[in-house]
Amino acid sequence: MSAQPAGTYDAIIVGGGHNGLTCAAYLARAGRTVLVLERRHVVGGAAVSEEIHPGFRYTVCSYVVSLLRPSVIRELQLARFGLEITPLECSFTPLPDGRSLCRWPDPARTREEISRFSPRDAEVYPEFGRTMGRLARFVRPIIDDVAVDPTSLDPRDIARILQVGKRFRDLGDDLATLQFKLTTMGGVDFLREWFESDELIAPMSCSGIIGTFLGVNSPTTAYVLLHHYMGEIDGNSRAWGFPKGGTGAVSQAIADAARHFGAEIRTEAPVERILVRGGRATGVVLDNGDELRAKVVVSGCEPRRTFLQMVGAEHLPDDFVTKLRRYKLRGSSGKVNLALDRFPEFSCRPGDGPHVRGDIAIAPSTDYLARAYDEAKYGDFSSRPYLNVVFPSLLDRTMAPPGKHVASIFVQYAPYEIKEGPEHWPDRREAFGDAVIDTLAEYCPTLKDSILHRQVLTPWDLEQEFGLTEGNIFHGELSLDQLLFARPVSGWARYRTPVRDLWLCGSGAHPGGGVMAAPGERAAKTMLQQGAV
Repeated sequence: MSAQPAGTYDAIIVGGGHNGLTCAAYLARAGRTVLVLERRHVVGGAAVSEEIHPGFRYTVCSYVVSLLRPSVIRELQLARFGLEITPLECSFTPLPDGRSLCRWPDPARTREEISRFSPRDAEVYPEFGRTMGRLARFVRPIIDDVAVDPTSLDPRDIARILQVGKRFRDLGDDLATLQFKLTTMGGVDFLREWFESDELIAPMSCSGIIGTFLGVNSPTTAYVLLHHYMGEIDGNSRAWGFPKGGTGAVSQAIADAARHFGAEIRTEAPVERILVRGGRATGVVLDNGDELRAKVVVSGCEPRRTFLQMVGAEHLPDDFVTKLRRYKLRGSSGKVNLALDRFPEFSCRPGDGPHVRGDIAIAPSTDYLARAYDEAKYGDFSSRPYLNVVFPSLLDRTMAPPGKHVASIFVQYAPYEIKEGPEHWPDRREAFGDAVIDTLAEYCPTLKDSILHRQVLTPWDLEQEFGLTEGNIFHGELSLDQLLFARPVSGWARYRTPVRDLWLCGSGAHPGGGVMAAPGERAAKTMLQQGAV
């Protein structure tokens, strides 16, 4: 580490989301002086827990963990700093005709459930899981390393490309064909090659649309299904979990690790712009006018916000700006959080048993999901949306007072670009919240009477409050044209940027979004390996 002027940091991290905190922790662990600047009053970005209603803690935006990299948990000693993840027990799909489907950790129970809809599907389901697991193991090393650039002539890149090619050949013809189909087909079409029961296909297909403005029948959504098979908790693949204290506990554990290693973290410190002089980043200017200097600046913010607002197009190559303006955000999700005075039982399967201690999908049919997307395509939120519901208070009693509960409801579709214009979302917020509550109440008749408080977050709210441009929860769609070497734009997928000493570490960088911490980890390790800081 070279000498530096007094008052200058080795690295300033713009944004205290979980990726920014991860990057800070790794740099600080390596002995670098690091400052994290977060504009809100609490760190975590979209992975945050807050007491919005007295006595009730909401997992405000993100609400489950599946992709948090085991290397980050291990190397940053997150368990030492309080991270505790409870596996979600099952995936529950209530149906409007009074039936329901649960997929359990126990294969025998899952087989029995699926056989009520299709004995054939019950036989096929375990093989599907094993196959997706094998394909996930093929993809996982690509996710856990810097993006391979297929245009590079660097011998190291060529060697990596050849290695990926060898591993692809080793899959065998059948798996290689399936991998190709995953990258080209729609989720429903892909699943129909395996299953015949729409009641099973519909909730399974939903994994392919989260974070995208695409329908379950849209080409390439099959790949995102695979993305969700790469979860891992305590070595258990395909595991989803709920962190004790909500997803904010993930961010807090990483922040505590970063502080332990020597990082400084400031909240209520919004950055107005990134200082660029002579083609290199030299520091930042805060909203209050203070200037802070650093050897490198690292942005955990969404790429367009970083470059077009904080840096300025005048400091960037024209072709880079052109590509960046084509980068698709198109937020399509909202969130509703509820404080409840009792548990609202599902009429198809009453009680607060293990079937509601996982994620609950309101996705009764593929036609239902297609209609939800159709409304969004034409500039409106879905009147009957896809909902993914978790009751955190069933898993962690500290989330609500005794006998009370909280509900986290992820909503698709809520397009940022509504026909009235995104600035009109505040006028439609309550109607959107009503549509969500009305939909869930069709399955939980006592829901409305049990609500003490609700928080409704539209894509516009996600942009205004959490800095998620256009409300995109992943800092950009997880579509194939925006992954790997093309994230955020081709030629700049390895955390470096056209501005010297400015780096990216957020979800808009490889490998993408979710509470996974991989962009923050990989950015920090790349900077250290290359001697950039």
